[in-house]
Amino acid sequence: MAVSNLIRTFGSLLLSSSPRLSQIPASPKPICLASQICAYREFSDSIPWSRNPMWKCRVKYTVRPIPIKKTGGRDHTGRIRVHGIGGGHKQNYRLIDFRRLNHPEGEQSSPFEEKVVEVRYDPCRSADIAMVAGGKRKRWIIATENMEKGDIIKTSGQIGRMAVLANEGDAYPVGALPIGTLINNLESHPGKGAQYIRAAGTCGVLLRKVNKTAIIQLPSKRQMQVLETCMCTVGRVSNVDHNKRIIGKAGRNRWLGKRPRSGLWQRKGGWAGRKIRPLPPMKSYVNLPTPSSRN
Repeated sequence: MAVSNLIRTFGSLLLSSSPRLSQIPASPKPICLASQICAYREFSDSIPWSRNPMWKCRVKYTVRPIPIKKTGGRDHTGRIRVHGIGGGHKQNYRLIDFRRLNHPEGEQSSPFEEKVVEVRYDPCRSADIAMVAGGKRKRWIIATENMEKGDIIKTSGQIGRMAVLANEGDAYPVGALPIGTLINNLESHPGKGAQYIRAAGTCGVLLRKVNKTAIIQLPSKRQMQVLETCMCTVGRVSNVDHNKRIIGKAGRNRWLGKRPRSGLWQRKGGWAGRKIRPLPPMKSYVNLPTPSSRN
């Protein structure tokens, strides 16, 4: 008993002399790859008001493939949040530069040209991607329908008095293109990066121009109004036959990371008809308040 009491006394003296655990600096937590990719998607040099709380954590751009860890539909707590996900072939993520008007380092001239180095399949999206090189850099972009290796694509931010005769794959502001042009990779705000018309085989139509704005018909037949300085790409997105592929067997869905459904949910066949509803009103991005003025 005396020895045990003596040990307890020495232990209390050591604890009192040592710094508190709360004062010991914690080791930095490892940065999650998924959070880095999300931060890069939302980050923009010209828009410091990005809504993503991690927009300050910018990832250095690279054309190298980034390995992705499978989550199986589970969140950080280990609980399943999205059912029907699991397994699948290993995938690598490639950072896509959705800002076509992103000048190379040391060059601030508005029109610049890039050469298509490679057009390949991307496992993380439905459309094909293309590696383009110009100046001292390379980057991945969304490929258009007829884009091939060796093509020269042009990017310009100038709006002239006359409409330009653009080729497929070129990027211009919507105000510089003639009415009726098929476009894709459309911006909602100038310099924010493409957010609309990025899926495989889709394209929008430039309907009309009104007071330095442009009205575009989306693939869903809905119309949207943006400023004429918003960038877009001419043509149609690649991999047009994406929705026509035949799965053929259950194993191919497992390759894609899709688990079988429970069997309780069934898609409605339409034997009783459908309700015909009018299209929603046109969404305008012109008179909206800037996010910097929000509380």
